[in-house]
Amino acid sequence: MSDEELKTDTPAEDQASSPAEEHDPLAALQAELDEARQQVLYAQAETQNVRRRLEKDAQDARAYAATNFARDILSVADNLSRALEVIPPAMREEEASKALVVGLEATQRELLAVFERNGITRVAAMGLPLDPNQHQAMVEIPSDAEPGTIVQEMQAGYMIKDRLLRPALVGVAKKPD
Repeated sequence: MSDEELKTDTPAEDQASSPAEEHDPLAALQAELDEARQQVLYAQAETQNVRRRLEKDAQDARAYAATNFARDILSVADNLSRALEVIPPAMREEEASKALVVGLEATQRELLAVFERNGITRVAAMGLPLDPNQHQAMVEIPSDAEPGTIVQEMQAGYMIKDRLLRPALVGVAKKPD
């Protein structure tokens, strides 16, 4: 067979190699090595990103695992607070009911301590300007206070770590009519 016949029998890709690769096989190997290194770097970066994402998800899961339970238990804390608020002063002094009142107050303190240990904090409201990220305005109340200032708290709001668990339900000052 002649050289011409051999050239027609070889695939087109083999004939289309660049002149640099034909003359310098070392350059071709170097290019392949560089490409392989780049792919390894991309794979390592992607693996590191996935690991960081999983670590953050795990941290968030630990930090906020009690969110649904905390929302449910807030109603218990609200009811306990309401019960303590309606106890008349005379009943607080009576010997027969004094132990009950002291027990309810101790239960409330313990509940608040459990909240604190789990990163649940009360949202500040009274006297502050309305913050729609933490407060929900329920009513406007004519007042001498600066308009937009919270003058009444109907229900306490709570945060768990840095997330809002429940907004505070508040009354906001408006100019008197």
